[in-house]
Amino acid sequence: MAFSWFRVAVPLCFAVLSAAVAIVGLNQAMPPALPAALPAALGVGSLVGMALLWRDISSKMKGEKRTLSSLLSQYLAVKGVGWLGRRQRRKLEADTLNVKQVQEETLLKRLSKNANTWYGKKYDFSSIKDSDDFRARHPITTYEHYRELIRRIAAGEEKLIIAEKPLILAMTSGTSGPSAMLLSTKDTNTEFFLQGVTVCLDAMRRAFPATDSLQRTTKFFYSPTFRQSEAGIPIGPNSSTPASSRHMLNLYTTPEPAFEVPSEKDTLYLHLLFALKDPSVGTLESNFASTVFYAFSALQDRWQELLEDIEQGQVSNALALEPKVRSRLEALMKPDPERAAQLRAHFQDGFRGIAKRLWPHLHLVLAVDSGSNQIYGEMLRENYCQGVPFYSPFYAATEGLIGVNLWPQEPNRRYMLCPRSMFCEFLPESSLEEETPHTLLMEEVKEGQNYELVITNASGLFRYRIGDIVKVVGFHNQCPIVEFQYRRGQMLSVRGEKVSEALFLDALKKAVAQWPGAQLVDYCCAESGIMGDSIGGSDPHYQVFVELKGVRNLTEEQRYKLDICLQQDSAVYKSFRIKGSIGPMRVQLVAEGAFKELRQRMMAFSNTSPNTFKMHRVLRRKEYADFLLGKTVS
Repeated sequence: MAFSWFRVAVPLCFAVLSAAVAIVGLNQAMPPALPAALPAALGVGSLVGMALLWRDISSKMKGEKRTLSSLLSQYLAVKGVGWLGRRQRRKLEADTLNVKQVQEETLLKRLSKNANTWYGKKYDFSSIKDSDDFRARHPITTYEHYRELIRRIAAGEEKLIIAEKPLILAMTSGTSGPSAMLLSTKDTNTEFFLQGVTVCLDAMRRAFPATDSLQRTTKFFYSPTFRQSEAGIPIGPNSSTPASSRHMLNLYTTPEPAFEVPSEKDTLYLHLLFALKDPSVGTLESNFASTVFYAFSALQDRWQELLEDIEQGQVSNALALEPKVRSRLEALMKPDPERAAQLRAHFQDGFRGIAKRLWPHLHLVLAVDSGSNQIYGEMLRENYCQGVPFYSPFYAATEGLIGVNLWPQEPNRRYMLCPRSMFCEFLPESSLEEETPHTLLMEEVKEGQNYELVITNASGLFRYRIGDIVKVVGFHNQCPIVEFQYRRGQMLSVRGEKVSEALFLDALKKAVAQWPGAQLVDYCCAESGIMGDSIGGSDPHYQVFVELKGVRNLTEEQRYKLDICLQQDSAVYKSFRIKGSIGPMRVQLVAEGAFKELRQRMMAFSNTSPNTFKMHRVLRRKEYADFLLGKTVS
């Protein structure tokens, strides 16, 4: 890897130096002391260097019809990020050998930076010497602790919690409750890039060497709508957006004008259109696997319209585009009946494994497919993306980077906690309901145990319960490796039985496997208590909404299979069912597309961007449950 970077740096240095000498030589006479042969030698050296550079570029797989400047800029970007990734990985490995000290340094850095804020003075950050002192002095917090302070920051007050003005007021996805507004700072973004993005790209290229190419990536992401606070601070999602990636857009198949389109539906069409035009796509990427799944669902619905555009060299009139945007996009379209014919043959062969047929050199799907996105990753692997490896790179949240997946090829999504990103504490699962629970530190947790994460980050959250329950599944040197288990607010519990998302999904998959011809598309649940008069009186129970392919009806026996499967997986649920304290769950089969509509309603209500949306597996709003009841077909 080091030699590869050397091959790039030396030729470039020669080229730059010789160009400088040539320019100087044109504008003034060479000093007598300078040997006459030096410019010639530099010229020859630069030609050799550029030849080596071009040979390296030529040896890599690349897209069709690429300009030299486009290839060179991508080449340098890949090499630069690669160098950073190797450097950051070495730092991370060193940090894992001394986790206690690194965590102490991370904490004290956060406290020192904000010591002169109103909040820092209140808790006397300047006198805190170590993590024990910090934990004794500062309480464990939830969002309510910060709500009023963040409102005042949004109104223009400065130096309340953090020393600098926040870049944005970041809205959470609202998966386990109402959306919260958090602060996002330059440090948060820098850490995410250096400790997260570069390290994961390094891990990706080690595991999948073919991704070290000059092929373009199709990245499914969208330009979110931001509003302004009273003080003019942008309010919106804290995630990768076209604007934040503007210097990297030439790496993607989607052209820049497409990101000026406000409609998610129209932008998705353009993502698909320009991806289909390029048979050499190397990677499909998005924040979450759900976004990739929805993209393939749209492709299945609109492939004929897309092929007509490719064949005719146009952009569909069904898209609501500004005239200037349409003009710039259509300038990039040329009639390509040959490619359209290839694609038509692939689509007519069906959609199972379609990704690899459309893009024969597709190496990877890069998207988080753990937690609430697990179901979408599984459906993609079983259907549209058969035979394509998946890499789930990060464990992250609006609060910042939490962990990185250093084992891309392993089927279980494991994340090593990043000891310099956040100061982490751990609440044992058995103590979650205690008023003043005792926390453990990274070096104190035990393998095989579940904990709720409590974090102190770079953007004004101190000893903050993020609501994620993780299981420690091992250690990398001294650093814990975790698997996400569930969100506290996404537990099913009508009698205190506490059925997690992972537990319920496993039971659902076992039941669906016993429903002949059925393929799970999406699902969510509601506790009967929120349903009110919608379902009539009965014992407390779970209301389950499923969208399936391959079946139009479910028998009562098939529905009851789900209840049996959950009883088999949860002894506590089974005991309540046997006693009659919990009634049998009610399974509702909803119409095709119901969850797509529900997704739109949820995003509209919570002002969530498609880039950050996660489906709520346990519905807490009656309106959502009533909507799905209205979509019930069986």
